[in-house]
Amino acid sequence: MEARVSVDELNRQLDYLTKGCVDVVPEDELKAKLQRALETGEPLTVKVGFDPSAPDLHLGHTVVIRKMHHFQQLGHRVVFLIGDFTGLIGDPTGKKATRPQLTREEIDANAATYQRQIFKLLDPDTTVIDFNSRWLGALKSEDWIRLAATVTVAQMLERDDFRSRYEAQQPISLHEFLYPLAQAYDSVALEVDVELGGTDQLFNLLVGRHLMRERGMEPQVVMTTPLLEGLDGVEKMSKSLDNYVAVESEPFDMFGKLMSVSDELMWRYWLLLTDRTEAEIGALREQVESGRRHPMEVKKELARTIVGEFHSAEDAATAEAEFERVFSARSTPTEVPDVELKVDGASVLLSKVLVQAGLAASNSEARRLLQQGGVKVDGDALRDPKAEVGTDSSEPLLIQVGKRRFARVTFVL
Repeated sequence: MEARVSVDELNRQLDYLTKGCVDVVPEDELKAKLQRALETGEPLTVKVGFDPSAPDLHLGHTVVIRKMHHFQQLGHRVVFLIGDFTGLIGDPTGKKATRPQLTREEIDANAATYQRQIFKLLDPDTTVIDFNSRWLGALKSEDWIRLAATVTVAQMLERDDFRSRYEAQQPISLHEFLYPLAQAYDSVALEVDVELGGTDQLFNLLVGRHLMRERGMEPQVVMTTPLLEGLDGVEKMSKSLDNYVAVESEPFDMFGKLMSVSDELMWRYWLLLTDRTEAEIGALREQVESGRRHPMEVKKELARTIVGEFHSAEDAATAEAEFERVFSARSTPTEVPDVELKVDGASVLLSKVLVQAGLAASNSEARRLLQQGGVKVDGDALRDPKAEVGTDSSEPLLIQVGKRRFARVTFVL
């Protein structure tokens, strides 16, 4: 009976950990590692590396962080590795040109925000945060030469992005070849059992297996998670495409953005952004397809679940009530930020106002929003990217961008 319970528990853990994964290389080794952990009580070491290339994490990043959380729930040791050294190289994955290298100041500033944001999902008491400069920065020139000798140029050109750039006669800098090696050495330094990453990281993760085997170590198991589609349902979630939901979005903004996804994409979000089992998600889908529940109702449940996890159940309920009030009654939100802007003329470019009021990230984005008809001033839609607004009125302007962003702007001469 004890063996049967052990097998049942092993299969339960395997199903839970591989939920939503694309690659598990190889699955039999993961099963063996989990079996050993159950028998000995020794946790597995599970690593995910993040280069601090931007200050904000979005829900797309949390797909793999959630998988870390799943290992953590089962008692395993998770390492959130901040690539402060590899960030200086720049991950070439998926790039058609050499990636700009970040400065040390940019990396340090971004890393500080990551340490705050990951604890929206991970347990701060049991999460190990490390920096790969600790060992990579200590390598001498001869160490890098020996490391480079473990992989051939032909192996590097097996990577799709390297191969396509080589065949198109586009430059590949030598330092870009060092990136997969550096990431692989992280696994050696940490003696990793499992490494997680997005599907675009598969090559780099497999180099880790190769290097560990070269060093006579038990190779890590590689697990990849899908790249989450953004709100448009087409491109992967990205801040540059403005189809993202930031981890630190305000509850109302997060709720509204999640409600904007298509009925079909909703199921992808249920799978990758919640802890619901595939059976539970399948039951929800069957209820919708049979007509017993409306898709909108299930989408609200999704938004409540995600907002509740990243904020609180109370915040989720308030955001839902506000969403109903604004979008059902087409009203203005009850809480609109008041912004005072100093000006020195009788009029000012609206695009400039949008940026200064925090409603657009840049002047180019502001002009694009205007051209797309996504900006209203006191209820009137303005489309001219060169539109100006008067600054001499004592009454504030109510500016709306899209469906969810508002600001009440007062000009100070």
